[in-house]
Amino acid sequence: MQTSPDRHAYPAHWEADVVLRDGGTARVRPITVDDAERLVSFYEQVSDESKYYRFFAPYPRLSAKDVHRFTHHDFVDRVGLAVTVGGEFIATVRYDRIGPGGTPASAPADEAEVAFLVQDAHQGRGVASALLEHIAAVARERGIRRFAAEVLPANTKMIKVFMDAGYTQKRSFEDGVVRLEFDLEPTDRSLAVQYAREQRAEARSVQRLLQPGSVAVVGAGRAPGGVGRSVLGNILDAGYTGRLHAVNRGLAEGETEIGGVPARRSVRDIDGPVDLAVVAVPAERVPEVVDECGEHGVQGLVVVSAGYADSGPEGRERQRALVRQARSYGMRIIGPNAFGIINTAPEVRLNASLAPESPRPGRIGLFAQSGAIGIALLSRLHRRGGGVTGVTGVSTFVSSGNRADVSGNDVLQYWYDDPHTDVALMYLESIGNPRKFTRLARRTAAAKPLVVVQGARHGGVAPQGHAVRATRLPHATVSALLRQAGVIRVDTITELVDAGLLLARQPLPAGPRVAILGNSESLGLLTYDACLSEGLRPQPPLDLTTAAAPADFHAALARALADDTCDAVVVTAIPTPGEGAPGDAALAVALRTAAAEVPAKPVLVVHVELGGLAEALSAATSTAPQARPAAPVASTPASPASPAPPAPAAPSEEARLIPAYPAAERAVRALAQAVAYGQWRRESADPGRVPEYDDIDEKGAAELIAGHLARAEGPALDQAATCELLTRYGIRVHRALPAPTPDDAAEAARALGYPVALKATAPHLRHRADLGGVRLDLADEEQLRRAYAELTELFGRPEELRPVVQSMAPRGVDTLVRAVIDPAAGAALSFGLAGPATQLLGDTAHRLIPVTDREATTLIRSVRTAPLLFGWRGSAPVDTKALEELLLRVSRLVDDHPEVVAVTLEPVVVAPKGLSVLGATVRLAPPPARDDLGPRTLPAY
Repeated sequence: MQTSPDRHAYPAHWEADVVLRDGGTARVRPITVDDAERLVSFYEQVSDESKYYRFFAPYPRLSAKDVHRFTHHDFVDRVGLAVTVGGEFIATVRYDRIGPGGTPASAPADEAEVAFLVQDAHQGRGVASALLEHIAAVARERGIRRFAAEVLPANTKMIKVFMDAGYTQKRSFEDGVVRLEFDLEPTDRSLAVQYAREQRAEARSVQRLLQPGSVAVVGAGRAPGGVGRSVLGNILDAGYTGRLHAVNRGLAEGETEIGGVPARRSVRDIDGPVDLAVVAVPAERVPEVVDECGEHGVQGLVVVSAGYADSGPEGRERQRALVRQARSYGMRIIGPNAFGIINTAPEVRLNASLAPESPRPGRIGLFAQSGAIGIALLSRLHRRGGGVTGVTGVSTFVSSGNRADVSGNDVLQYWYDDPHTDVALMYLESIGNPRKFTRLARRTAAAKPLVVVQGARHGGVAPQGHAVRATRLPHATVSALLRQAGVIRVDTITELVDAGLLLARQPLPAGPRVAILGNSESLGLLTYDACLSEGLRPQPPLDLTTAAAPADFHAALARALADDTCDAVVVTAIPTPGEGAPGDAALAVALRTAAAEVPAKPVLVVHVELGGLAEALSAATSTAPQARPAAPVASTPASPASPAPPAPAAPSEEARLIPAYPAAERAVRALAQAVAYGQWRRESADPGRVPEYDDIDEKGAAELIAGHLARAEGPALDQAATCELLTRYGIRVHRALPAPTPDDAAEAARALGYPVALKATAPHLRHRADLGGVRLDLADEEQLRRAYAELTELFGRPEELRPVVQSMAPRGVDTLVRAVIDPAAGAALSFGLAGPATQLLGDTAHRLIPVTDREATTLIRSVRTAPLLFGWRGSAPVDTKALEELLLRVSRLVDDHPEVVAVTLEPVVVAPKGLSVLGATVRLAPPPARDDLGPRTLPAY
């Protein structure tokens, strides 16, 4: 590394692993003086044409002077980055800071000339695009705001890299050269381009794991039994369509098969490419296997071996080394300590897992960080007939184990545009990057349902083996933010499966209105009560009596579905004794054919002790996926005088299948989750806007913040500075004057004007009116002095109480507004009613910042105590419009100035007209790093 005194320290934080367009990985790092030989070797492998495009002239080899110039950098005005695979360069980029005339310069010059060179064999992999993101981030860090690049017109690939990046650009043509100039400040378009490239690359990296053309099981035992041999057998039994190999270094001379599968002693000995290797050898042997796989060109690994971070500190370091080693070869890893992966697509049929039976093909994607939970999910889906799809069951399954590399975020990127997956179910024990997960979840949920259950919610510690970022937000807050992003949050894997089966094939309900019908009055009433408990709007249950025949169920369901006042139907069914009792199959046919007549409304069945009904309802009639209804279909309600329909015929291949539940509360809970998700989908189509306010002084606020941080006066602003900063954003705080003596209190009251309030602001009494530390409506000096004496008598000396005098605000509802920036989850705005009852119940709602006008409206209505704002029990409704504006102004303050890491307004008294902010605190700190605005990177190891 460079050590001369004129060199800056090596910027190790610029090193990063990236996923390229084809799904492979590479490493980006600064170029140093130690890279001379690598640079020369790299240049020798570049074509003459590419060299010409780089230097605008024939340039067959680098001179010693060139090598010195391209490897000696000060990491400020001259910077070079390289992309490496297997330790060798495949691409380079450098910038040189320039002045107005294009001559070398130093700061404060803020422009630099940039140039790229990509090895021909790696062009088209998105290498230059990734390098541009990283060199731009480096340049911004070093005070460079603009890049200039000169490109030959024939170098269309490089021109496209610059033009597609999304930055604000200027293009000119002079002396046969295209000159491009572009600002480096991220724009909405550049971020959109970056996120789209990230999605394609990460999705492709998972696709290479789930759709391999060839698989090698390393560690497959020669005799039945053992992990490796079990995985090999499961792949065989699933009917894998690609080439399968077994690897066992203990093969005897001349032995060429294991269990009928071609076998070799090493991956190196396999003829032809290997796309995926399943590694099932002891942890101490894994590095040797990774080297073999990397040298053979394997694209990805599923490591089922244990003994890594799951086994303690030594294992954690072993895991870090494993990830670094695999990435150096461009490979991604599922695991270690993984249960495996499954892809049921007919063109793949891969069961590279420890599940002894491959699940039915279907439309549900499963991700589980825990192998045990993965087994439970697969088992429950299997027992429930795989759901309600024509092709029942699972599309893909990933159990990530220790989640050292491939995570739930990567799998979400794959599912987003996977045509075989309609619903995504995830069991998470930790969220390594909540900010990114929320962003991906919002995008995915806009296209298909995403249901999540999170384990270890109350343990306070991430499971062993999971490297996660620390978050200061409570779990309830993180859950609320996920729900805002469209995630369907459930608490158990039973609820996970229940919701998934409903969402897999049933349409989303248009609203909360539920019709209930069935042959049991009691079960109908239980369903009715469950609907009310879940916030749905049920109609009175229709009792068909125990004498109801399948034709009666068909007619009643058809009428309910045709009713414009109904959004969903729950059918309850109990067994009926006697010879004429309807069979399970006949009842299933009746319900399915009736539901098929109005395919735009969901139907659920609650069945009791009908062993065959659930299977009959979800029985497959086709081997092809069924199309989801594109739009609601209007139906004419049946006339009450119409004759009973004839017994329904057998369903066609297009007949819709229906989920069945063994308990009313489970069916209704799944329906309520679908209703909430459907409402989110409709609202997310028009999320609202972040309003502009003419009276906001963003520049003045920035100067005030910068001055405070420069003076290093601590994180908390004093009262005067707090009021001044908030005033810059149109938020007025009622003055509170200190009153260390009764005379000071009287003088403060005269300055403010009676009536006034006297408050103790000591930490143990602040905002605790219930403890008696507040005296309100003091009309004159006599009342004020009496109140002062009472407070000091009850609670101690004035210096302990810290009393203040404040003018009275109009009466209203006391509320609380908070904003906080969490380093992992991002900035969040919180709202609730003030007081101990709300604190005890945890009745606080949350939204991600920036908040739109629509989100502010829903935020204040999301708390359970919201009726108090809207005239509960005859009280006067308060000014919620003023409250919404306050929320939006606080959101703008935190979004505009990331140095504002916490804001608390308490209490905010909302009156019938206007509001009053009676207390405020603001904390400042250097802004936390936001890697979501930086270049694409994989988590560091």
